[in-house]
Amino acid sequence: MSQFINAKDTLVTDALDGLLETSGGRLSRLDGYPHIKVVCRSDWDKSKVALISGGGSGHEPAHAGFVGKGMLTAAVCGEVFASPSVDAVLAGILAVTGKAGCLLIVKNYTGDRLNFGLAAERARAFGLDVEMVIVDDDIALPHLPQPRGVAGTLFVHKIAGDLAESGADLAEVRAAADRTIAAMSSIGMSLDTCTVPGSAKENRIPAGKAELGLGIHGEAGVEQVTLDGAHSAMDMVLDKLSAKIETGTHVAILNNLGSTTPLEMSILAHCLATSPKAKNIQHIIGPAPLMTSLDMHGFSVSVLPVDEANLGHLATPVHLAAWPGMNDVGPARVQPLPDGLSPIQPIPSANDKTAQIIAQCCDLLIAAENDLNTLDAKSGDGDTGSTLATAARALKGALDRMPLADLTQLFRAISNELSQTMGGSSGVILAIFFGATGDACASGKPTPKALMAGLDRISQVGGAQKGDRTMIDALAPALSALPEGVAAAATAARTGADGTAAMGSAKAGRASYVPEENLLGHNDPGAEAVARLFEGLAKAM
Repeated sequence: MSQFINAKDTLVTDALDGLLETSGGRLSRLDGYPHIKVVCRSDWDKSKVALISGGGSGHEPAHAGFVGKGMLTAAVCGEVFASPSVDAVLAGILAVTGKAGCLLIVKNYTGDRLNFGLAAERARAFGLDVEMVIVDDDIALPHLPQPRGVAGTLFVHKIAGDLAESGADLAEVRAAADRTIAAMSSIGMSLDTCTVPGSAKENRIPAGKAELGLGIHGEAGVEQVTLDGAHSAMDMVLDKLSAKIETGTHVAILNNLGSTTPLEMSILAHCLATSPKAKNIQHIIGPAPLMTSLDMHGFSVSVLPVDEANLGHLATPVHLAAWPGMNDVGPARVQPLPDGLSPIQPIPSANDKTAQIIAQCCDLLIAAENDLNTLDAKSGDGDTGSTLATAARALKGALDRMPLADLTQLFRAISNELSQTMGGSSGVILAIFFGATGDACASGKPTPKALMAGLDRISQVGGAQKGDRTMIDALAPALSALPEGVAAAATAARTGADGTAAMGSAKAGRASYVPEENLLGHNDPGAEAVARLFEGLAKAM
């Protein structure tokens, strides 16, 4: 797999330097590359309790991304998924620890426990007051004697960090960290494993499946489950957490494990916010990448019961780009449309023949969805079929409230419906087409001429003409031939659509950005849709 890295050996140091170089001087590092990779606060004066965390890299923005006022004092970074050395941890402790002492926040992995633990012993031999807490929030394997530390670690960073910043002593900071660790729980789900630089990707999760409870280093989860949409995925995660969140008020961290898109994360946030199983989750941190697993396509949920004290610590703002802050969970707020934008609802009227024709058109477009998407993938973003099918389903569902007995009002009503339900430029174009057609009907033009008026309007507004490799290449000849009958219109539309396959350049639409070799031999998807529509109507009539 190609990645934006320079060399495996400099992967972590390059990334840390990028973080430092763009921090505005807020962060510094110890002069110990490549073996000692410690990121510190530049403004630290050792007068307060220091907080140090860290571990293997590959979990960015954790841990260096959370170094700053109100959270960590320093982060000790190892190579990808490898614990930092004892010397590196000790260097970090010695660099930031003063009389107030230091708390090490360590995730429950053998290497981290050993290296941080030994470094703490050596630091104490220097006369420093050093405490260590072990984070073990993963509940994926309930019978595991040593549960893993995962994204719940961020709760500890924030609560302990706010206390330390406020001047609390080491005993108080340690006690708050212990309480937080004892109360929190986490579990994750992913559609694939992560890609470790320099290693082959392990493809153990088949298509249509997700792995529940896998670790942040790609360790296998507790089970593979059938993926049936985002709601199902979130429900399975919440089921595992149900015993932890059945009473009281909770805060959740919704964590992106690496390559889950922001769109997907927002959908998962919606699923969490609206799930009856999450009724006690009243506050949320995220959705955001907080503790990732390189490019893992997954998410995790961490939960913590909150009282007035820890809620206050979590809510305190920190000026760190990686920390999204905490927000309340509540229903989506909806405001009424401004005056003039609420569509005027037409007065329904019946006409069985017109309803049948429109339904047939909708069915034709729905049936062509996959074919048109495949065709559009050659010259666009592969969604023409879905866009048209979505509009067709909406229009078919609206037939019972359409003025089917009045063509003038019907064309205008179809325009309104498409403007609301059909996305992209094609939705706007067709809304303009039907609106202009309705206006032409209102001025007394017969239907064929009214349709031509609609065609003229979209050419004026959109700028596309016949020969520009758009739907107009099929629509214009079809409407010209329509007075001779639907069969003649279908023949003309097919000839026009097929002619677009020989056009090596498009002068309008997304295809105008596509190289000639991608276009030749393939019909324009909009023109193909028009041809299929007229052919279907000709066959039905």
